[in-house]
Formats: sequence, C-alpha cells, structure tokens
Amino acid sequence: MTTLPKRLAGAPGGSRGKWFVLLAWLILAVALGPLAGKLGEVEETGPNAFLPRGAESAKVNTELEKFRTDTLMPAVVVYTGEGAAAKAGADRPRLAPLVAGGEQLPPAVRSDDGEALMVVVPLSYEDEITDRIEELRDIAGAGAPPGVRAEVGGPAGSLTDSVAVFDTLDSTLMIATGLVVAVLLLITYRSPLLWLFPLLSVGFAAVLTQVGTYLLAKYGHLPVDPQSAGILMVLVFGVGTDYALLLIARYREELHRQEDRHEAMKTALRRSGPAILASAGTVAVGLAALAFADINSSRSMGLVGAVGVVCAFLAMITVLPALLVIAGRWIFWPFVPRFGAPIRKEATVWSRIGALVARRPRWSWLMSAGVTGVLALSTFGIDMGLRQSEIFQEKPESVVAQELISAHYPSGASDPAKIVTRADRAADVSSAVRDVRGVARVEDGDRTPDGRLATLQVVLADAPDSTAAKDTVDRLRDAVRTVDGAGALVGGATAQTLDTQRAADRDLRTVIPVVLVVVLVVLILLLRALVAPLLLLATVVLSYFAALGASNLLFESVFGFAGVDWSIPLMGFVFLVALGIDYNIFLMHRVREEALRIGHARGVLEGLTSTGGVITSAGVVLAATFAVFAALPLVTMAQMGVIVGIGVLLDTFLVRTVLVPALALDLGRRFWWPGSLSVGGGAPDRTLDGSAEERAPERV
Repeated sequence: MTTLPKRLAGAPGGSRGKWFVLLAWLILAVALGPLAGKLGEVEETGPNAFLPRGAESAKVNTELEKFRTDTLMPAVVVYTGEGAAAKAGADRPRLAPLVAGGEQLPPAVRSDDGEALMVVVPLSYEDEITDRIEELRDIAGAGAPPGVRAEVGGPAGSLTDSVAVFDTLDSTLMIATGLVVAVLLLITYRSPLLWLFPLLSVGFAAVLTQVGTYLLAKYGHLPVDPQSAGILMVLVFGVGTDYALLLIARYREELHRQEDRHEAMKTALRRSGPAILASAGTVAVGLAALAFADINSSRSMGLVGAVGVVCAFLAMITVLPALLVIAGRWIFWPFVPRFGAPIRKEATVWSRIGALVARRPRWSWLMSAGVTGVLALSTFGIDMGLRQSEIFQEKPESVVAQELISAHYPSGASDPAKIVTRADRAADVSSAVRDVRGVARVEDGDRTPDGRLATLQVVLADAPDSTAAKDTVDRLRDAVRTVDGAGALVGGATAQTLDTQRAADRDLRTVIPVVLVVVLVVLILLLRALVAPLLLLATVVLSYFAALGASNLLFESVFGFAGVDWSIPLMGFVFLVALGIDYNIFLMHRVREEALRIGHARGVLEGLTSTGGVITSAGVVLAATFAVFAALPLVTMAQMGVIVGIGVLLDTFLVRTVLVPALALDLGRRFWWPGSLSVGGGAPDRTLDGSAEERAPERV
C-alpha cells in the first residue's frame, strides 16, 4: 500500500511512455466506443429488477410468465364528472383495438357512489407499452366535455411515467454534471486550459466504464438497471475529478522542486499514488459490498459503481499524467509553477485554521463532535417509506388516476393482489382468503395452458401502497398457507412493496458491517496503526448520521417530501462512508508522510495546510455533482443527491478540517498506536515554535 508498481508509476513520465499511454487510450476509445452506447440494451427493466432476490412477490412474477405467451399489463382509464358515462361510451370503440390479442375490453365499472367509471384496458408486453399508453391518453383526453376528467393510470400507466423519467436521465445527468464540474474546475484552477485535462480524462474513464459495464452485464450477468446506469456517470465524474485534483496539486508542488517535469510527475505519482489507490480501493470494495444485499437494485448500483470507480482510477493514474507531461508547465498559465520558486503555504486559510485548532485541540474536537451530534438527533424523527403516489416530485397522470380511483372505488381496485396456486386447490384458496380482513372481493383469474396453475385476483379495501394493505397481504399469506398442497404464493404491487421494505431492513444489518470492516482494513494497511483508523471510521459514521439528520430536516421543511425512501439509509451509508473516508485518507496519508519528516504535531498542521485547498475543491466538486440529483423528478434520486452532498460537505469542512486534526493533536503520538510513529519513529516531536519540548496536555 505504500507505493504503486514501478512500471505503472513511471510509465506516463518517460519521454516515450507518455505518448504510448495516450495512444493506447485513444485506440481503446475508438475501438470500444461503439459498445459504450449499447449499455441501455442490457439494462434490466423487468418486473423483478427492483425487487429482492428470492422474495415471494418476485416468485409470483416468475410464475405468471407461465400463464400466457404475451404477458398482460393492465392500464386503467378513470372517468369522473357529469357526462362521464357518455365520454366513456364514446371512447370505447377507439380503446378496443389497443387491447392485447385474444382479450376483450371489459365493460366499464361504475363506482358505488355513482360518480366515476373505470375501464381496465389489458395491454400486451409484446407491444410497446409506452406507445400504447400515449395512444390511450390521446383518446381519453380528446373531446372531453367541460367538467369531465379522464385520467390514465394503473400498472401500465405507472410504468410509462417511470420510463419517461429514465429516458432522458443519462443525457440530463451527463450534461448537468459536466457543466458543474467544468465551472468548478475553472474556479479552482483559474486557468483557461487546465480544467480541460481532468474532464478529458474523465471522458476516457466514462467510455471505459460504459464498455466494461456493458460487457460484464452481457457476458458476466452483472445486474444493471436504469437507475444504476444514471448514477454511474455521476460517480465516475465525481471520484475521477477528486483523484485528478489530488494528483495535479501534488504535481504542481513537485514542479517547484524539480526542473524535469517527467521526474516531477514520477514523484507526484509515487507520493500521491498510495492515497489515490487506497481511496479507489475503499470506494470500490465498499460499493461491491452491496453484492450481499437482497434488493436487486441495490446490488446493481453497488457492483456497477465499483466498475466505474476502478475505471476512473485507471484513467487518472495513466492518461491524466500523460496529458499533463505532454502539455508541460505552461498548462498552469497564468499561475505557472517555476522551478526553485517557493511554495507559499503559511498565509493560507488552512494554515490559520490549523493554528486555531492547535491552540485548543480538545475543545475543537468536542465542539465539532457536538455539532455533528446535534444534527444526528434529527434521525430519530424520520418517517420511513414512500407511497407510489409520493415517489415523484410532480404528480404524473398515473398518480392522479390512482387518487381518483381511491376516492371512488375500493382503493386496491386498480391493482389487485395476485395469488398463484395449484388449479385443483384454487377453490379452497379462494374460500380461505374471502373472509380475510381487508379483502374487498376475490375474482377468478387465468389458468396455465397445461391446467396445472391458476390465479386469483384479490381486490384490497385499502390503497395498494398503504400500511393497511401491507397488513392485509401478511394476512393473505397466512391464510393461503393453511390450504394443504396448494403451494399458493401472494404477489402484486402491495406484496412487492412489503417485500422490498423488509429486505431493506435485512440489507442494513448485513451490508453495513461488511463495509465498516473493509474500510477499517484499508485504513490499517495504509496508516500502519489501529487507533487512527478506528477514530477516522468513527468520525465518518458520525458524519453520516449528521448528514441523514440534516437531510431529513430539508426533506420535511424545504422539499416537502412525505418521507424517506427505504433504500436511502443503506445507499446513503455506503456512499458516504466509502466516499467520505476519501478525504480522511488524503489528509492522513499526507500527515503520516510529514510526521515521519518533521514530527507528529507539525506534521498534522503541515498535512492540513498542504491538502486543505485540494481536498476542499474535491469535496465541493463531489457534493455539487451529486446535488444534480436534487433537480430530478424522482424523489428517491433527489434524496440520494441531497444526503450525499450534505455528507461530503460535512466531511470536507468540519470533519477533515477540524475534528480529525484536533483528535490527532490531542492524542499526540498515541494516535498512531501501535505503529512505529507511536513509539518515537520518524522525526522527534517539536512544538510549533520549533522547540523540542512537548506541549502539556490540554484540560477542558
């Protein structure tokens, strides 16, 4: 963990090596580029893509495939207002041709209060569902008399509205993220050209990421869903830019010390490489730990993200150094680093912050821990779970349709629970579930061509995504198990929500310990200590809870979200612990290097001063890239962006700037126990004025 392999570290710096590296990446980009656009072809969009593996509702979806060669998905048109019956009658001849082959358009169902009519239109998966829904909405919206509403929803309508979000997700995120990163790099470097080099390198990484993900999905069965594919590019931009900022900052330092830019790059890679490698390894392995999750979408995001981080790492230690060495010193214009010119650090804001922390380190870390602790208290008031109607920031038509159905019909009428059972026991299963509390009615469904399996449609009295409906599903499952030999399974939208919620709880208990162990091992290997890694890990966990609490306050008071999606605590933890530990790695790797050279106390302050600007820039860039999610129509992705953005900013401006340096100064060499630095290794300790006496422990 102390150095990169010599061949890797030295390749971009050689007179010919830099051209070889650049040429190799250009060949890869040209040869493999066409595959990058095929990632959408391997995305999993089926009914089980976002469900837990092995869940009963997922098994029902699998069993339902046996019933027809063209699986049905119903759309629902609900009419309300005076003249609704006439409008529904006029639409009927135009709706009939859209029905799946072999099916009939059922008659309109009038609500008990007589104020609404509902028409269920069975559509076929073999047709383009989104096109069919658009046709339905054109028919329903045409010629409606004043006061009559016709809204299209149901499972097919919900799917169409969700697909509409993801259709433009990749391009929207790519453009927005690229603009954000470009602006921040311009502000950071104040150079008209230097900002292009990290972006160009990230572009190479993005191509390699998409190609690698496509090949692994097609031939290695890597799960990829549209949400994971969208987040992937943001992650690559964020971590890639972080690594670029760290390397460029170290390269700039070395250009002051060495006349030959090739040697300066070799030294920069050798000294910053271990921190970048440790960071990339921590993030990649931390995300890969999501492979232990039950929820398919979480597994997809973790594994796909790990691929992206590895590709970003490879690009930043190969093509970026090659580009910088080829360009020469002038690329930093107008602030060109001259050989022999002093590196001015003493007057920076980071040296002043370090001096303030050094005066009262114990008070500093207690204050920082107190602030994050207060923010973390808000986690106790989180309302977990979002209904289907609450997952969009603006209500699409399918949500409006569901609200109308819930107002006039048994709330579960548009999306009944589905029971798959042996056909010869279907009557017994039907009898067992009719009297279950929360069941409005039970309807017979289809049979498989071989007659072995049958379905039952169970209309629930409550809205499909309500707590009461989930309780009814539990009672249904208990009831069908009493029918011997039926092998009955209960699925449908409500069962899927229930299974996902419970799997999210299991995943929290399974994945979080794995991530913590992985991060701890990486820190121990990098810092060659035990106390420092434990404290660093504790600070990141505290920062996570503070970010979750602060985000919850924003969700309630600013965004007006009804609650927090079940996936957010786990995904937020993995992203924040894996990404948040980055800045501690960057800081403490430099602190250890300086402590070996000039002693512990001065090494802490030198490390903070040297890395302050670059880590702050990296944190702002990463937070800004994830903040792009806040503008997306899906509440889940907006919440992910907010919590990661706030967590990264807390790590950048409070944890890494105050809390960690203060702890290191207060503990002294004990911070490095049981490593050599804890027992007098490296340079002798000196006070900040250069004397050899140790500072007396501060009292609070």
